[in-house]
Parts: sequence; C-alpha cells; structure tokens
Amino acid sequence: MLHARTVALGALTMALTATASAPGTIPSAWAEPAIAAPATKPASAICDHKTFHVVVDVGHTARNPGAKSARGADEYDFNLRLAKEIDEKLLAAGFERTTLLITTETPRSALFKRASRAGAMAADLFLSIHHDSVPDKFLQKWEFEGTSHGYSDRFPGHSIFISNDNPERARSLQFGKMLGDELKARGLKYTHHYTEKFMGHRQRILVDAEAGVYRYDQLIVLRSTKMPAVLLEAGSIINRDEELVLNTPERRAATSDAAVAAVESFCALPGRHSPPTIAHARQKPGHAAVATTGSIKRP
Repeated sequence: MLHARTVALGALTMALTATASAPGTIPSAWAEPAIAAPATKPASAICDHKTFHVVVDVGHTARNPGAKSARGADEYDFNLRLAKEIDEKLLAAGFERTTLLITTETPRSALFKRASRAGAMAADLFLSIHHDSVPDKFLQKWEFEGTSHGYSDRFPGHSIFISNDNPERARSLQFGKMLGDELKARGLKYTHHYTEKFMGHRQRILVDAEAGVYRYDQLIVLRSTKMPAVLLEAGSIINRDEELVLNTPERRAATSDAAVAAVESFCALPGRHSPPTIAHARQKPGHAAVATTGSIKRP
C-alpha cells in the first residue's frame, strides 16, 4: 500500500511522441546540434535536502500497463516497484519533499496535466521510471507455463532519455549524465541499439556515449515539464534473462542507489535557482504526497 506522501494527478504513462514519424524516417528535430551539458563535477555547495523537491514518476498506469514482459508481466508493475524504492530511499536520505507520482487517467490531455502538476509543485527535478521492450518486428515466440509470449533476447541494458524541447534541457542532460555515471559505477550497462538505423523512426541521437543518454524530443512527459526532466528505461523486460534480473531486490537496489546518488550530486550543484515558495501538502513528516495523472502506451 502506498504511503500517504504519494500525490495523485490522473492517468498517463510514458508519454509518447506528440507527433509520430513515418517508419524508417528520423524526425527533423534530430538535426539540431546536440546540447552541451554543464560541468557535472559538484562544487563545494551543500545539498539542502529539506527544500529540494524530486518528483518520481511511475510510468504507465494499472489500466494501461505499458509493455508486456517475456513472461507476460506488466511493465507498470516493474515501474511501480522500482519507483517506490527510489522514493523511499530519497525520503530516508532526507529529501522529505519527494513526491511519488502515480497516474490513473487515460486521456491524452492527462499527459500535459501531469507535467503541469509537477510544475505546480515547484519541483526541482522530474524522474520518470519505465522498463523497455522492442518493436514488434523483433519479437519471437516461446511458451512459458503453457502460454505463448513474445520475447527478444537482443538489446539488454538500460537507457536514459532527455528532450531538447525541455526549457531546462542543459540541466536535464546534466542529471542524465550523473544518473548514467552512477549506474555505470555499479556495473550496469546501457543499450546501444537506439543508435542503429534498423530502429527506423525509433532511432535516437546519443548525446552522451559514456553515460548512455539519448535525446527523445517528442516525449510529452519530458518536453512539457518546466524543470529538469529525465526518463529512465531501467532495463529490457522483453529480454528473458534480463527480466529475471530486473525482478530481483539486488538489481532494484543497484538502480535505486544510483538514482539517489545522482540526485545528491545534482542537488549540491551551485547555481540552482530556488523555486517560488508555495504550499506543499504533506500529511506526515517524512511522507510526501502522491500524485496521479494519465497514461498512453508508447509505440
């Protein structure tokens, strides 16, 4: 059962492309020069845990659960487990304003409402949690417990996405790099397949080859938020081996620890503007609010 902190907005998921490209083509926005991230080395500044506000967004919804795993499990369940663990560790680290954002609505407009809600909370950082699949053309069939399922054992690994249309795009890249570096330090590897031509309109620009940060400009959940925003695909649940690993406490711990460490470093960076003072609903000390919003299944 979710703790009282979690706020509620409405339905939504991994907000996908605002405009779909024709298969095999690359959106013209990708022709823009790659954005440059500021230096990521934290200065001597100290993170103010009590005022720094992180929104941890649970990708997809219970009614629109996203991708299916190689064994028929819903992506939403993977997203919720990992997001809750990140949320709990951020609270334990002193980030008491952390909000766990859970979506419940389905209309496309809810995607924008979720971003708007995060802005109304004057959040300093937006982190959306997802788990990856592959285009249908890569799927093969196998039987698990007497039922046929799709799978692809290609392309294991996580990926990190930012949008060049986000008003805080440089700082989004900055946090994305920090997150990627922390995941790498824990032995986790990102997937490279988004750079390949065979991905067609799902091909992405890799803006940081060390940390595994890609541009996905059309993602509404990234482009419409007003604060630095990053989407993490924590691994491939359509890959039979990686699905099992992603379901272990050890893998969730490694990923959630990396997220918290990245937030710590990002919070301590100099020059972060203070958000306007607004009322922040918290029912109990150490418990953030829960927000729900909308969700659409990614292509």
